[in-house]
Amino acid sequence: MPQTYDLILKGGIVVNHDGRIERDVGVRGGAIAHIGDLSQASAEREINCRGLHILPGVIDTQVHFREPGLDHKEDLESGSRAAAMGGVTAVFEMPNTDPQTTSAEALADKVRRGHHRMHCDFAFWVGGTHENVADVPELERLPGAAGIKVFMGSSTGSLLVEDDQGVAEILRRTRRRSAFHSEDEAMLRERKHLRVEGDPRSHPVWRSAEVALTCTKRLVRLARDTGARIHVLHVTTADEMAFLRDYKDVASVEVTPHHLTLVAPDAYERLGTYVQMNPPVRDEYHRHGIWQGLDEGVADILGSDHAPHLREEKDGTYPNTPSGMTGVQTLVPIMLDHVSKMRLTLERFVDMTSASPRRLFGIARKGRIAVGYDADFTIVDMKRIETITNNWIASKCGWTPYDGQTVTGWPIGTVVRGNVVMWDGALETPSVGEVVRFEETLRTGQ
Repeated sequence: MPQTYDLILKGGIVVNHDGRIERDVGVRGGAIAHIGDLSQASAEREINCRGLHILPGVIDTQVHFREPGLDHKEDLESGSRAAAMGGVTAVFEMPNTDPQTTSAEALADKVRRGHHRMHCDFAFWVGGTHENVADVPELERLPGAAGIKVFMGSSTGSLLVEDDQGVAEILRRTRRRSAFHSEDEAMLRERKHLRVEGDPRSHPVWRSAEVALTCTKRLVRLARDTGARIHVLHVTTADEMAFLRDYKDVASVEVTPHHLTLVAPDAYERLGTYVQMNPPVRDEYHRHGIWQGLDEGVADILGSDHAPHLREEKDGTYPNTPSGMTGVQTLVPIMLDHVSKMRLTLERFVDMTSASPRRLFGIARKGRIAVGYDADFTIVDMKRIETITNNWIASKCGWTPYDGQTVTGWPIGTVVRGNVVMWDGALETPSVGEVVRFEETLRTGQ
């Protein structure tokens, strides 16, 4: 008797832990039920994927969707719509909202807001502070918690733990891998005079490579002293990459598409405050160093650091302008274009956007195409040439630093637990998002 499925993806090139092989994939009940020849099977829906690559669903582990409190510039619905339009099937959202995500109540509120309102699956980082340090063991194990996030340098919002004692107290209480914004706050205060009014090119002068490296060295020492696992977000310097290669026992490393793609001073001269980020886009020496860290395997994860602001906010006068840019929707096409230029392999892209997030953060049932795993897929056309435009951006802010950039490689489909959320530029099945589950917290009832 022929087998029946909810969904069959026919004839695509599956890119996974065992290489690239043309296969059919059958989905039943939101999970992968069969991989192989399904020519004799039937399904409620069958999609011809010949000529397309079927990737494990892309997981973006650093986004800022601004809800609650800052939702004039983004919210969980609009940000996740941008994610789905760009081929992203799950996101980890950051705690610098208003109120900040620093309590069980604030986390539960975000989970309620996201459930079946977001277009992709989700988890939320919980902010680590001086005030909630005693609660860290409980907070990091709550349903929907991606872990603890600490700002050692000030960025958007007021979350900040800049002293070694405060960071160490948090690390002593963590059992999961915690994420860190690593810039030395004392140095940032001392160097404020280096900002030049009206000239965003001075942003990387103020927030220098030394500011980042000094903090990262402190952070690694504290992780070693406390026996904690850390995740260093958005590494931007060649110096940090050279340093972190010797500390892979405690430190995982994130890099972003914009730090791999944009370069100073050109980016500042073209885009002005629209390229203003914390930590900043730097010169070619540092961009080359980040790529070297990616090539050598020091860099573990690609995160977008999607951090939108409205045009009227960005159009102010530096330094009285906010740092951040969109990125969740462009992560896949920008990095596939690097694949097309042979800067990295498609397998390495898959490793950094699905396998590594699963491994480092203990994500349950996601991150690979295997029977029993969630049916999350990012389906891409590696030959398709498209031009990224502001009009394509689904974020509330409606702009991208890549406006006008032509890329080779494009997201065709976003499938979340068997739901075809996006296909060929159209949102098909909205608001299916559910909380991501983690192996280390399953016993809490997730």
